[in-house]
Amino acid sequence: MRPKTEITARGALRIAALGLAASFAFSLTATSALALSEIKREEIPAPVTPPNPATDEGTGPENSVPMPDPIQAPPAASAPGGSEEAPEDQPAEPQDAEPDAPDATGPAAPHLDPDGPLPEIVYDLSRLPEPVARMRNLLVEAAKTGDIEKLRPLIGQGESMPQLSFGEIDGDPIAFIKGLSGDGEGQELLAIMEEVLNAGYVHLGEGTDEDLYVWPYFFGIPLEKLDARQKVELFKIVTAGDYEDMKQYGTYVFYRLGITPDGRWAFFVAGD
Repeated sequence: MRPKTEITARGALRIAALGLAASFAFSLTATSALALSEIKREEIPAPVTPPNPATDEGTGPENSVPMPDPIQAPPAASAPGGSEEAPEDQPAEPQDAEPDAPDATGPAAPHLDPDGPLPEIVYDLSRLPEPVARMRNLLVEAAKTGDIEKLRPLIGQGESMPQLSFGEIDGDPIAFIKGLSGDGEGQELLAIMEEVLNAGYVHLGEGTDEDLYVWPYFFGIPLEKLDARQKVELFKIVTAGDYEDMKQYGTYVFYRLGITPDGRWAFFVAGD
């Protein structure tokens, strides 16, 4: 029989040997695992980048950056240099200037003397000459129908046609009015016409070649001379924003309508 001390010593040696072996095996495993992980990191970028350009964050800088560049490049290039968009912007300036070119001529253009006497503002329709009152009534009734074609017999032809623009009108005048109307059918312009003709009026150029009855009366009054009550009447036709814009001209430049003493519809225009 072997003494217990010998058995105990051998057992301790075995345990120590097993522990050393286990430690060695663990170190080999960890080393191999570390090597595999490093190999994976080197191999991942090559295969993953092509199939996942949209979702893989690692591939984003290679695929997403070039995409916005072609889209954003034109605005970025035009901002400092403006060479690419200059041809598009330059035609727009003459187009904006075109309506202002003929604004100084014709009875429909505002000609106010800020130091001159103010015309009388009239609301009494019975003071209108019969031909003027008749044309006004015909225009109001046509506007109320909502049918822009009802204006056709009142427009006439040739030199008797009313002025509908400060520029030239090509083609059908009714089609032109439809084109000006925001709804595309002319109802907006008809509503403006009715509202304008229901306002007070002024008699301008009496006894001259430009003798006219004009609605609304704001056309003949400088904006700065309108009182609080008259501004309320003005805001029935234009917005406060329109009013602020008109201040730079000092006069009413929205739609106005003129009728000659003999009952001819002279103009229905907006602008300065």
